[in-house]
Amino acid sequence: VAIARALVKKPKVLLLDEPLSNLDARLRIQTREEIRRIQQETGITTVFVTHDQEEAMSICDEILVMNQGKMVQLAAPQEIYRNPNSLFAAKFLGNPPINVFHGRIQDGAVYLGEEKILACKEKLPDQEVYVAIRPEGFLMGKEAKPKDKVLTLQCTQVLTQGRDLCLYCSHPSMEGDRLKLVVDSDLDATPGPI
Repeated sequence: VAIARALVKKPKVLLLDEPLSNLDARLRIQTREEIRRIQQETGITTVFVTHDQEEAMSICDEILVMNQGKMVQLAAPQEIYRNPNSLFAAKFLGNPPINVFHGRIQDGAVYLGEEKILACKEKLPDQEVYVAIRPEGFLMGKEAKPKDKVLTLQCTQVLTQGRDLCLYCSHPSMEGDRLKLVVDSDLDATPGPI
């Protein structure tokens, strides 16, 4: 109703500040789709403020990620997801959140603990770095070849989520208490080393 009232005035810009925050999950999705449809039909520039990153990614043409009142990154949702310009932007988008490891560059390669996971494409000085891997960025099962085995993890829990499995794992270089991998449900996964 509030959106309809605003649209009657034919505004140049429509500001929606957390409009879906008080709705249950199913109604949120339906209303989000309706807001997107209305915006596309009317062509009115709409600023949609939300802390729900899934909501932001699904409804917006561009996302402005802010941290303490400062702009961190402005781009299309998939651009920020695939190519975040900072660790903050990488952590902000994605569910489950991105996995962050404490690593190092040494002799032209990236290491997590004692495991060499990647050769650097360009010459970089030896230094401490963060390594961030999206939960769906791990190769396992049929997708992985023996040469791809670069990281040893300890799986502590396997959760079935329909078409996917969510594996909770640990690694000594992990930032936080555990990391999450999202893999195909056809994979035969059990707790233990992977």
